[in-house]
Parts: sequence; C-alpha cells; structure tokens
Amino acid sequence: MKRSRMGLSAIALLSVGALALTGCASDAGEEATTGGDSSAIITTNGSEPQNPLHPANTTETGGGKIMASIFAGLVSYTAEGDIENEVAESIESDDATTWTVTLEEGWEFTNGEPVTANSFVDAWQYAALFSNAQGASYFFDNIVGFSYDADSELTGLTVVDDQTFTVELVSPEADWPLRLGYTAYMPLPEVAFEDMEAFGENPIGNGPYMLAEEGAWVHEEKIDLIANPDYDGVRKPVNGGLSIIFYATQDAAYADVQGGNLDVLDAVPDSAYETYEEEFGDRAVNQPAAVFQAFNMPYYLEHWSGEEGELRRAAISMAINREEITDVIFQGTRTPATDFTSPVIAGHSDDLEGSEVLDYNPEEAKAKWAEADAIAPFSGTFDLSYNSDGGHQAWVDAVVNSIVNTLGIDAVGRPLPTFAASLDERKAQTLTGAVRAGWQADYPSLYNFLAPLYQTGAGSNYEGYSSEEFDSLLKEGASSASVEEATAKYQEAQEVLLRDLPSIPLWYANVTGVSADTVDNVVFGWDSVPLYHQITKG
Repeated sequence: MKRSRMGLSAIALLSVGALALTGCASDAGEEATTGGDSSAIITTNGSEPQNPLHPANTTETGGGKIMASIFAGLVSYTAEGDIENEVAESIESDDATTWTVTLEEGWEFTNGEPVTANSFVDAWQYAALFSNAQGASYFFDNIVGFSYDADSELTGLTVVDDQTFTVELVSPEADWPLRLGYTAYMPLPEVAFEDMEAFGENPIGNGPYMLAEEGAWVHEEKIDLIANPDYDGVRKPVNGGLSIIFYATQDAAYADVQGGNLDVLDAVPDSAYETYEEEFGDRAVNQPAAVFQAFNMPYYLEHWSGEEGELRRAAISMAINREEITDVIFQGTRTPATDFTSPVIAGHSDDLEGSEVLDYNPEEAKAKWAEADAIAPFSGTFDLSYNSDGGHQAWVDAVVNSIVNTLGIDAVGRPLPTFAASLDERKAQTLTGAVRAGWQADYPSLYNFLAPLYQTGAGSNYEGYSSEEFDSLLKEGASSASVEEATAKYQEAQEVLLRDLPSIPLWYANVTGVSADTVDNVVFGWDSVPLYHQITKG
C-alpha cells in the first residue's frame, strides 16, 4: 500500500508487527517451500457457518475461515498481522477523511467477471443497506450516508472509473486501511445480486480458493475448496485445496489428527493440554493470538439490569478464580484477562481503572451479591450456556463451581450442540442465563474488539448493551487525529465496560494447534487461523 500523506506512520503502532504501507508484497507467502504435491488437498477442522456465505453476513469464525479463503479484498494480513496490498494497488489520502482506492488490473472472479471498482462499491452498498439486515453492516457506519434505522445510500462512495473509487468518511480515520482485509469489505460479482440467497449457498469469489463444485458445501458435515487456478495474489496456494470438516467435538478432531486422518487442527481440546506439545513436538504450537474469552449476561433477563444488575455482574466476576482455572484447566494456554482486548494488540492495558473487578475477591463478591439481594432477592439457578462442539465443558464447569463455592447459589453449565445453535439463541434473545462469548479479531485493532460487541445496535451485540458514554468515547477514539489519542479514548471506553460489565472477561487464548506428519510449512497467524495457502503435503 502506498503511504498516505497524513497519519499513516502512526498506523504501524496499531498492528501486531511493523505495518509496512508499501506497494510491495511481503514474503510471508514465499516462506513455504515449493515441495509437496501441488494437487494435494489439506484437511482441517471447522464449524458449520451460521448463515449463508455472504461477505457482510458472515461474522463468526466458522464462516469467516471459509470466506477468507474464497475471497480477496483490498488488503490481506500476514502471519504477524501486518497488512499488504492484495486487490488494491494503492489506498491514499491527503486528510485521512477522503480516500482514493486504486485497484490492480487483471483481477477476476472465478466465473470470469472482472473485479472492478463497482464490485466493491456495489457490495458495500448492499452490506450497509438497512433492509438487507447484514450482520456486519455496522462496519460501514463511518462512511458518509450510512443509517442504522432506514435504507440509505452510502453517498460517500464514488466510482471514478473501472479501477478507481473514492471513500468519504464521516470524520478522519488515519488507520482506516487497517480494517479492509476483513471479509465484510470483500467484493461481489454482478451475478450475486440476481439471487443473493442462491449465491450464499454457492458463493463465487476471487480469492486463493473456490468451491470444488456445486454442492461442495455439505451442511453440518464439511465444505470442499480447490485452488483457484486464476488467482495470482499474495496468498497463492502451493496445495490443491482445502477440505474443512465440521466436527461435533474437538476430541474427535484431535483423534483424527493423531491418527493422520486430519492434517491441521487449530484448537486442541482441553483433555490434551497436558500432553499435546510433548506428543507432537515441533508440530505443536502454543502462541499468543488475538482471541478473547468471556461470557455475557443478557440485559433482558430479570435481575441483570440497572443497579441490581451492575452489582450482580461485579459479584459474579469477582467470584471467578481465573488464575486457578487457567493453571489447572488450561495448563498455561490461557492468560487471565485484564481488559476486553488482547495482549497481541497494541494499546492493550493491564492497569485500567476498575480492572480490580476482574480479580478473584470472594469477600467483595459476597458483599455485592448481598447488596443486590437487598434490592431484589435472587432465586433459581444461574446457568451458563456454551456450545458443546467447542471443547468448553471443562472450563465452564470450573467457572460454575467457583461461583457456587463463592456465592453459595445454584449454578450449572448449559450445553448447546453447536456454535450456530448458541448464536441462534443469542440472536433470538431466548437465553435463560449467561452465555459463552469469545471474540477472534477481524483485524488487528483495539476498535475491533470493542465496536462490534458493545456499540449500541452493533451486529454482534446480541445481549442488548447500550451506553451513550461508551458510544461517545468509541466515536471520539475512531476520529482521533493520532493513534495515541485514539488509544486513550478506547481505554476510557473500556473503563466504562469495566463498570457496566456487559461481558465478564475471563482470559486471553493462545492458539493451541497441531499438525500431522502428513503436512509441512504450517504457520498459525496472529488471529489463530493457519495460513492454509502455504501448507504443503505429499
């Protein structure tokens, strides 16, 4: 990416590594050797996408892994979290408010349609339109013309010619290009708008992989991708494709990788934490990733809003012995949370005002619970829902036991069969208690850990949190003239969250992955997802 004339030297501070805003590709994809069978299919784990595969309506990890493989955006991310140009030739601005995007020539969708400025602008307009109800529509709320409650054209988008478009933001954002590798910003071919429902079942992209054939997505089972022969970007595959298998449990996936029936697993089950590194040696990884784990309490449930709710949320938080759970259950693969982001993101803090609410403090927890009971006595059972296909039972049981032992209330884990089932209950607002709520970053920025989850009306704010103070601080941070000012506002916004506790932060997750001896050149990225394109086999 070409350097803009304002503020882009500061953007480097927001990335996981040094953010090189040049027109040259990094060598991240060239580290893989050219050995192996270029037609070999890499098998890996995944989960059934919650929704049909539309770029702006795929906001969870199962679908995101697929979308990032079959689409190419303006930029992409290296293993370290740096951005590099993909479809974009340049992204420039004089004032960090109006940006000019110039595309590289020669890009095509896999149906032969050219990728043009309209491919991006039309996709973004569709994503932002209120009536289309796209889960990631709020990613466009900084573009002039966006509306949260009515159909409105993004008047800030202007097509100049086939290879150029401009974007006018509501206010300056020096780090705006950093977000453009997220799937919500991917282009769409013209054919998508003829039947968006059908397109979601058989998407046509422009990325390193494509669906193997009509019907390659077998729901609740797997999706098969093959290398896109016409792709010539920075993520060019050295293998023949991916078979992403939707396992019911992580233990089943782990057994398959142990037996050589699965090539790559990006989440080791807790039952193997104590042994997997010794068993897999240099084919095991335990490294920090931009992954945050928590659980949420819906505001629509009795006892969990207002002054009473604020007291109960703090009591529950201080009743959890995070240090003990991360040591005993996770065997050093997790770190107790001190904020709502991740240690691998610049601006992360361990000394925010109010962060003591995340410390294990049984006496204070009991006192706050009693104070809440004085407002309205709590009866019944506290339950914590979780998806059984994610390997969460052990830590949920430990958290529930910690709450029971500290507060003396009835508390249980509530298993749901799949991640999609959990999201469906959250979206329908039919939860009976707390719910597991992790977050894997879409792009390397503090803002991405905050806006999608806690901003009023945001697509992943399923539990209904709303705070004018938080929203205002978030907006001030996004429009700050410098990274330092933005970081300060985002930290202030987190201090509001520490008081309100719409989410109970638990810990930061390392990526704990393994690969079978069937494959080589397996690298896990900053967001815990393997760089599939550079894996060799055979």
